[in-house]
Amino acid sequence: MTSVPGTADDPTNRTLCELLLHNARNHPDRPALSWREPGSTDWTTLTWARTHDTVTALAEGYASLGVRPGDHALIMMGNRPEHWLCDLALLQTGAIPSTVYSTSAPEQITHIARHSRARVAVVENAEVAAHWETLLKDPDTPLERLVVVEGAVLERGHTPYATLTEAAPTGAVDRWRDLTPDDLATVVYTSGTTGDPKGVAISHRRVLAQTSALNKALEVPEYPTHVCYLPLAHIAERLLGLYMPLVRVSHVYMCADPTAVVGVLPHVRPPHFLGVPRVWEKFAGAVQAILSTLPEERKAVIDQARAVATEYTEHLERDGEIPVELRERYQRARSTVLEPLLAKMGLDQVILPSSASAPMPPEVVRFWASLGVVIMDAWGLTESVGVATMNRPGAGSFRLGSVGRPIDGVEVRLGEDGEVFLRGDSLFEGYLRQDGSVRPDTDADGWFATGDVGRIDEDGFLWITDRKKELIITSGGKNVSPALVENTLKEHPLVGQAFAHGDGRPYLVALIVLDPELTPLWAASKGIDATGEELAAHPEVLAEIDGAVQAANERLNRAERIKRYRVLSREWGPDTGELTPSLKLRRRVVVDRYGSELDALYQD
Repeated sequence: MTSVPGTADDPTNRTLCELLLHNARNHPDRPALSWREPGSTDWTTLTWARTHDTVTALAEGYASLGVRPGDHALIMMGNRPEHWLCDLALLQTGAIPSTVYSTSAPEQITHIARHSRARVAVVENAEVAAHWETLLKDPDTPLERLVVVEGAVLERGHTPYATLTEAAPTGAVDRWRDLTPDDLATVVYTSGTTGDPKGVAISHRRVLAQTSALNKALEVPEYPTHVCYLPLAHIAERLLGLYMPLVRVSHVYMCADPTAVVGVLPHVRPPHFLGVPRVWEKFAGAVQAILSTLPEERKAVIDQARAVATEYTEHLERDGEIPVELRERYQRARSTVLEPLLAKMGLDQVILPSSASAPMPPEVVRFWASLGVVIMDAWGLTESVGVATMNRPGAGSFRLGSVGRPIDGVEVRLGEDGEVFLRGDSLFEGYLRQDGSVRPDTDADGWFATGDVGRIDEDGFLWITDRKKELIITSGGKNVSPALVENTLKEHPLVGQAFAHGDGRPYLVALIVLDPELTPLWAASKGIDATGEELAAHPEVLAEIDGAVQAANERLNRAERIKRYRVLSREWGPDTGELTPSLKLRRRVVVDRYGSELDALYQD
C-alpha cells in the first residue's frame, strides 16, 4: 500500500497541499484524473505532475482575483474536472473551499453564501450563475467574484474560468506552505433534512486522521482506481473522490452524470465502490431485469451459483471455518458463473462493495451476497468526517444489517435512550459561525451526540435503529422506528420507496411508491397494458401491494403495523424535493407535500 508522507508516529501531521506536491514529485507520470468531454467516449487524463501544474496555475488565477488566506470560497457544479482541480487550487491559495449541492434551492444558496461570508464563488455555467448574480449585490453577502466555467457573460459580472490560468505568476501559490494541519481544509454544509444547512468545519488533520484509519481498515491494491460520481458536496465523495486519492495516489474517473455510472464502471472496474442504498437497489433491479429474460436452463445455473455464494457468505459472517469443499464450490461458481455476470456491470474486481447514508434493505443485501458481492455497511456523519464504524471483509469482521465496529481512533458509546455518541481523532472541529469562528459541539469529555439511535451487540457491532428526532410516538405512547417499517415494506420488489407516518396518531399509515423499473416488467409479465398513474391504480398491482403490506405486517409488532396506505407512481428524488442530494428522506417535505393524502388515510 502506498505510504502516506508524514512523521513516523503521526501520519496526520501534514496538509493536503503537501500530499499533492509529494505525488507530483514521486509519481509524476501516474494518472491522477480522467474525464470524458460531453459527447465523447474517449477519456482525457492528467498525470499527477500535470495535475499539480494545473492546480498551481489556477491558484495563481484565484490569487489574482483577490482570494486571500482564510477566505471562504464556494463551488457549485457537477463532478467535472474543473470542480476537482478548483478545490485543490483554492486550498493552495490558503482559502477554504466548500461545495454547494447542485440541487440546492435559491434560499439555501443564499443562506450558505451569507453564512460562509465567501468572497468568491465558482459555478458551472451561465444558467447556474443567474441566482448567484443577485448575491453580488446582496448587502448581507460579501461575494465579490463569480467565476463561470462555461458560457461566461462579462456584461453579467462573470469572470471566465479559462482566464484564471492566464494570470501572471506572483508567488502567491506558495501560501499553502504557511498552512498547518489544524487549519481548515473545508466546510461541508449538511444537506438539510430539517432546518438550514449547518457548516461543518473540518481541518487537514481531521481529514488525514480519517484517511489513515481507512487505510488501515481497507486492503486495496496499490494506486487504485475510483469512480467519482456522488456529489462532492457530500463528505463521502469528498473523502473517497478527493482526499483519499491524494493519500493513495489513486486514479480518479469523473462521472458528471450519476445515472451514467453504470456505463463508467465496466471501464474502470474499481476495487472499492460506495453506493447509497438506492443505488444498490437500482443496480439490483437492473440485474433482476436481465435475469428475468434468460432461458430457464441458464437461470437454473445462476440460481445454483447464487445458492453456493449465499452459503459461503453465511460461513464468513459466522466466523466459522469454511469447509474446503464449500470453498472450492464457491471459487468455481464465482469464476464460471458470477464473475462474468458481474463483469457486465464492472463489479467483478470490487474487493470492498460498501453502502452508507441510510439503512440498507435486508433483501437487497441478501440479493447481492448471493452474487458474491457482500456489501459492507458503514456509518458516519459529516461531523465524523465520513466513516465512524464499518464492516470489513473477512471471517467474523462483518454482520449483515449492522454498521460494523469503530474505525481506529474512534470510540462509540450509547446514551440512556440509545443515542449514539462519538469521540475520536477524526471528529470535526465544530460548526462554523457566521462571524468566521468555529463552535465546538462536544461535551466536556469530548463526546459528540449524533442524534442516531442504536444498539451494540455482544461482539461489538453497532446496529443503527433510527434517528432520534424521527421516531414516531403514537397517541398510545408507543415508540416506532419508521426506518424499520419502511425497510420491511421495501422488501417486496414492487415497492421502490415507502414512507411511514403516525406521530401522535392512533395507528400507522404509509405512502408507497412503485419501483419504476421492476413494476412495468412485472405488469408486462401479467399481461397488464398500463403505465404511470394507470399502474398505481390497476387492481392487480394494488392486490400485489396489499399482499406486500400484509406480509410486512406479519413481521412487525402491533404498533408498527400499517393499517392504511396510498400507492403512488412518481418516484421521489432530490430534484422533486422529497430526498436530500444524498438520497435521505426529507420527512417534513413529504408530510407537507402529501398532507391531504395522509390525513385522508385517517378518515373513516
